[in-house]
Amino acid sequence: MKYQEIREQICDVCHKMWLLGWVAANDGNITVKLPDGNFLATPTGISKSFITPEKLVIINDKGEVLEAEGNYKPSSEIKMHLRCYKEREDVGAVVHAHPPTATGYAVAGISLDEYSMIETVIATGSIPVTPYGTPSTDEVPEAIAPYLQEHDVVLLENHGALSVGCDLITAYYRMESLELFAKISLNAHLLGGAKEIDRDKIDKLLYLRENYYKVTGKHPGYKKYNK
Repeated sequence: MKYQEIREQICDVCHKMWLLGWVAANDGNITVKLPDGNFLATPTGISKSFITPEKLVIINDKGEVLEAEGNYKPSSEIKMHLRCYKEREDVGAVVHAHPPTATGYAVAGISLDEYSMIETVIATGSIPVTPYGTPSTDEVPEAIAPYLQEHDVVLLENHGALSVGCDLITAYYRMESLELFAKISLNAHLLGGAKEIDRDKIDKLLYLRENYYKVTGKHPGYKKYNK
């Protein structure tokens, strides 16, 4: 994709997140890795509903601004994004948002560490809650680092959610899948609790994930169920 196309795609995802109510005011941020090793990032201090292509900034792997219009600069949470790229060479985009139901689990300290929905087994696997970290500090990247080798989606304790993907659309879809799974899990809890899928059936779904759907990324199911 050309840089302008990537810029427009980022803006499209930003607007979708705002319309879905995953972000308010200046919440959330997105980065995409560019072919030259630098990154396109959403600027801080701007609602995702107001993002336009020219407002995006280009940074290097140290978070230093290489290109920006006016005084725009990346979010102070850029360290969290850069840690994802450092830990995972396969990551091409990172999305951070506050989808309400999933974030409800995050602030309650409850992980979505279960295999109760077919689509979730294939798309994301179990979703942990990472330890608390103060935004804009090194606490957050340090807190998420141990989880990145096995998870493409995590809940950030008392904060929100983070998803990674080989490209922006994949990372965005995973955030969508997270929020839907959180809603379904909450409904299941109200109905008496979710029923987990049997292990032999999970093995079949993991086989489909790898050999039929060819889903990219990491998946905790391989370690959890195929020891």
